[in-house]
Amino acid sequence: MNNSLGKRRFLLTFVLVFSIFILSSFRKHEFHSSLAEIHYNPATKSLEVSLRVFSDDLETALSKENKRTLKVEDNATIDPFIKQYLSRHFVLADTKNAKKSINWVGKEITVDVTWLYFEIPVTEELNGLKINNTLLFESFDDQVNIVNVIYKSQKKTYLFKSDQTTQTIEL
Repeated sequence: MNNSLGKRRFLLTFVLVFSIFILSSFRKHEFHSSLAEIHYNPATKSLEVSLRVFSDDLETALSKENKRTLKVEDNATIDPFIKQYLSRHFVLADTKNAKKSINWVGKEITVDVTWLYFEIPVTEELNGLKINNTLLFESFDDQVNIVNVIYKSQKKTYLFKSDQTTQTIEL
């Protein structure tokens, strides 16, 4: 990879991640984003996903998709709606485009951010797997989704926008 291209990607990722954390302190925000960290667990042969979204953005998307007002609350009532939403908008597929299942673990709600935790079983090599991330695109034109994949000692960042919703893992 060209060194200056790598530096530009790193800088863009740094600015986006920094913006997410700064803007998370505001109740209403102008920037729509999500941040996912994916770690491979060799003991369980699964990808452990921690996904950070603004709670009000998630509520907007869930309400829109289910055609009724839904609130993200600290109980299990909303969990089936979140899992269904994730299975449509955060998809991992193998090289033959077979969709991987999501095993819901839970959520953690802070003042204005919700962390979603789930696992995706994988038995094959990560290289070549495809991530399709359309989280919140149906609700916000400026939505940007960042996914960090950490495998062994390698880390790679993928940026998803409305014109680039699918990327192939290459570590």
